Amino acid sequence: MASSLVSLPEIERLSSRVIRILGGNPGKFTLQGTNTYLVGQGPTRLLIDTGEGKPSWLTSLQKVLSSEKASIDRVILTHWHHDHVGGIPDLLTLYPTLKIYKHKPSENQIDVKHGEIFKAYNEPPEDKKRECVDVLGPFTSTSMMFMDYKNPKLKSGLWYADIEAYYTADRDGDYELGVCVYGSAKVYINDELVLDITENQRQGSAFFGLGTDEDICAIPMKKGQTYHVRLEFASAPTSKLTGGSVDFGGGAVRIGGAWKIDADEEVRRAAELAKSADQVLVCAGLNMDWESEGFDRPDMKLPGHLDRLISAVAEANPRTAVVLQSGTPVEMPWLSKVPAVLQAWYGGNETGNGIADVVFGDVNPCGKTSLSFPIKNEDNPAFLNYRSEAGRVLYGEDVYVGYRYYDTLGRPVAFPFGHGLSYTSFSFASLQIQASSDDLTAQVTIKNTGKVAGAQVAQLYISPLSPSIRRPTKELKAFNKVFLQPGEEEVVELKASLKYATSFWDESRNAWVSEKGKYKVIVSDSSAIGEGAVEETFEVEKTKWWNGL
Repeated sequence: MASSLVSLPEIERLSSRVIRILGGNPGKFTLQGTNTYLVGQGPTRLLIDTGEGKPSWLTSLQKVLSSEKASIDRVILTHWHHDHVGGIPDLLTLYPTLKIYKHKPSENQIDVKHGEIFKAYNEPPEDKKRECVDVLGPFTSTSMMFMDYKNPKLKSGLWYADIEAYYTADRDGDYELGVCVYGSAKVYINDELVLDITENQRQGSAFFGLGTDEDICAIPMKKGQTYHVRLEFASAPTSKLTGGSVDFGGGAVRIGGAWKIDADEEVRRAAELAKSADQVLVCAGLNMDWESEGFDRPDMKLPGHLDRLISAVAEANPRTAVVLQSGTPVEMPWLSKVPAVLQAWYGGNETGNGIADVVFGDVNPCGKTSLSFPIKNEDNPAFLNYRSEAGRVLYGEDVYVGYRYYDTLGRPVAFPFGHGLSYTSFSFASLQIQASSDDLTAQVTIKNTGKVAGAQVAQLYISPLSPSIRRPTKELKAFNKVFLQPGEEEVVELKASLKYATSFWDESRNAWVSEKGKYKVIVSDSSAIGEGAVEETFEVEKTKWWNGL
């Protein structure tokens, strides 16, 4: 055996009999005292027999496993390659207790029952002689977009794939499978057709508007039983849909599932459970299924029954806090019932640790909202203008977007722009303004008046007192963040260009204009000006028009 293979002593420590392929013929094997099957030949990786779309080692291994003389419980692929994975699902169907490893027997177990396998073909499933040209996986994500998938063995843009996985039921009940596809798809459970999305396709929002609306079916399942899920995919040219904001390559498919539940009963159970808890933390929000580039959300509501769940739990236990993960605001009809909301956004791999640090007080939060959170969707300044009608888009909100709109109309919001609470408190005092011909400089004293170290963001807004045209009530022109220990105070400076801070676009002169007159400077902790804000005024002596920077 070549030195690059797994050493025999390492194998012999695991079990009592080894079957080993020798030389260049995978059909030759020798019993050597353990129940591990070592697949490999020479210093190069195992040759692949594409005649049947399966590795040649699989045929040899099946002969060994079916032999009455051999009792094999593990297989080691000493020269692992992704092509090897193609035959593993079939093998594990016949031998469900078999363990297959790559390279080392102590790690790297290949477990296709915890992932999905992708196998590509040039011919449709009806062609019984078709050959597999590519095998990928196992994958843990069941959402696939083939915009950059290419394989030189695929002969055209029309190709096919089998996507296979296994699911072991942890309870009795109906399991709902849902599929969206850009292309076409059929889904089989244990070789029985349960979904056919080839001819009757409904336009959905998935895959930048190119995919189908989700098709759902319910599968009765029994606890402990393993089910073989196979999706037969055909690429984008087979799609019956038109439209979408973009067009790309081979298509896309997404398959997912969940146990079918009685929503009313689950909400009731959650409320009952909440009654017995000292404190409750409800984690809710959105994900890529509900918000993404390429399509608009139809509303601002949390999906499904989440609003009902939060309301019921909060009524059952007033000490309920809500953690929201979303990239945009959501309506919160239950807001008055909960004492705290933590907006976690999408923080990546460390989101969970970040949330835990804030919830348990290891970190004092100091973030600020980067946009206003409307109470309801209809409060949005772009509500009447956001979509295209008859090929035309109207930007009727003009400059009145975000807080500029809510301030000018005096319309309340759930959370204002720049808002963010802390485990401590701060005060603003002693605002001083200095305006030169070029710059506007403000200095304000910020003090940590609480018992915990933390950070505050001083936000400087400019409000014209007597503009010649209708203008927003105020606009943010500078901000600065300061970290303070309990009882510590610091003078914070905020600086802005005077012409940028005071100017607007004069359409009649096709130029920017900084008008003479008085302006109010407001330093606050958000765009909602409360009692803690500090104010001063300054005056521009002469009107000036300008272009460029």
